[in-house]
Amino acid sequence: MPDHVYVHPSAILESSSVGAATRVWAFTHVLPGARIGADVNICDHVFIENDVIVGDRVTIKCGVQLWDGVRVEDDVFIGPNVSFTNDSFPRSKRHLSEHPRTTLRRGSSIGAGAVLLPGLTVGAQAMVGAGAVVTRDVPAFAIVAGNPARIMGYVDADRTGVAPSPTAATSIDGHPIERVRGVKLLKMPTVEDLRGMLSFGELGQNLPFLPKRYFLVYDVPTKEVRGAHAHRELQQLLLCVRGSVSVVVDDGEHRGEIALDAPHLGLHIRPGVWGVQYKYTRDAILLVLASDVYSAEDYIRDYDEFERHVKGDATDGALS
Repeated sequence: MPDHVYVHPSAILESSSVGAATRVWAFTHVLPGARIGADVNICDHVFIENDVIVGDRVTIKCGVQLWDGVRVEDDVFIGPNVSFTNDSFPRSKRHLSEHPRTTLRRGSSIGAGAVLLPGLTVGAQAMVGAGAVVTRDVPAFAIVAGNPARIMGYVDADRTGVAPSPTAATSIDGHPIERVRGVKLLKMPTVEDLRGMLSFGELGQNLPFLPKRYFLVYDVPTKEVRGAHAHRELQQLLLCVRGSVSVVVDDGEHRGEIALDAPHLGLHIRPGVWGVQYKYTRDAILLVLASDVYSAEDYIRDYDEFERHVKGDATDGALS
């Protein structure tokens, strides 16, 4: 056992893989196969099975059971009485040969009394509200609550838009200008007469690239999430031609949220920006213009890979 590991006299710590400065409090039981990182605080009445890995600086509050298959990355907070599951169809005395992997990514927080179904991933820095029932993966930085859990917002995203830089124009029709790199809100020209309204875009004027593909997103169940990826080379222009949708954009350093709630507002997203669309109204129709044809290789769907990609670009730029 490493030096400076505290174990309460009533705790049972059978694992020999425990990092320095970890504290194991009263009436806790850790089985031999578990791997516990450094500076972890395991509170009273916690049970940890064998096939469990806990990273560094994790807090596990009272009344939590970590069953086989749970992976907890660094700096995670698990609130009191959070319930994990690892078998979708449990039967008495019938055991799985391998349990589904449930992963809490770095910096995520799980509120008191939340329930997580088997095999899910809670993304980096995500927040799960108290009492939530999580039935599907939670994207990085998402805030979820309810039963079933739904996305209510995003960590560090200003829900009325993104704060402007000091030198930028303050707003377009009341929508603040973004500070997220690679993102620009465009006000497309409009023409109004007795016959109605018309909005348009022209290459070289207000259309930022020559589209080679378009697609429409519609009939999305209320509050469902689309996107949750970045592109390596592709540019996109998003226009909500009916209803409204909120878009969260993330350049790896800044995140922001803006509502596309008028058909003449276009959101230009360059490569290397993580984008998520949610809060669709029931009548929403989102038109997306793309600078190239579809290529699966151009997508970055894992947030950790996105961060590595962004940092790699920054390093390449610094060296060039």
